[in-house]
Amino acid sequence: MAVKILSYALLLFCAVACNATVYLIGDSTMAPGGGGAGTDGWGQYLQPYLSIPVVNKAVAGRSARSYTDEGRFNTLYTTVKKGDWAVIEFGHNDGSATPDNGRADCPGSDVATTCTVKDSTGKTIVTHTYNYYIQNAVTKFASLGVKTVVSSPTPNNGSFASGAGNRFVGYASLAASRTGADYVDHYDYVIEFYKALGQAKVNAFYPNDHTHTSPAGAKVVAQAFAKGLGCGKSTLKASLTSAGTSLPNGCM
Repeated sequence: MAVKILSYALLLFCAVACNATVYLIGDSTMAPGGGGAGTDGWGQYLQPYLSIPVVNKAVAGRSARSYTDEGRFNTLYTTVKKGDWAVIEFGHNDGSATPDNGRADCPGSDVATTCTVKDSTGKTIVTHTYNYYIQNAVTKFASLGVKTVVSSPTPNNGSFASGAGNRFVGYASLAASRTGADYVDHYDYVIEFYKALGQAKVNAFYPNDHTHTSPAGAKVVAQAFAKGLGCGKSTLKASLTSAGTSLPNGCM
């Protein structure tokens, strides 16, 4: 009986983790090298908390729109395999810009909403909402047998008041609920870790600006993501290591 139970447990684990890879998709707050000298993205520090390989495909300066328009999602669609995971986190570069900067999403969360803007050459182009880009990516990954975790963007330094965050936190949650993707409230979990550490220590995590973390800060932000994952309903949490399941602070 014990052997049968163990075999079943192994089969269940393999359904989640065997031969799987986690691909991280986002901007400089997640990307290798972060936002410049002295900074790094949290994706570089997630591996110790997951038992399956983590591949960081985040790119500094990107938004849901530009990551799409540059063909980076398309490249991943030809790279992933059934059983893999995608973690998508955008928001810092998705806000409106005049003139258009190639990154700004069309305002709102309706996937049918479009905007007409002019690029740097004066050419007229059509843009879509954050939810259009994210939800299309989730749907495409699902068709390939890849599960997605939509993660809310990280807070800037000083955002200690836990709450809904900026509009992209709400958009991320909405994208997940609309598509059936898993969701991690990374914004609020980072704030909980920061509150436990105190503002003085957190200030040291931001050597250049209020957005990009030092390696030490990136590690804390990675821990906050792992905590949010473990406290949520995603089956990816079965792949958390002992380091990932023993992180401080409670579930929200």
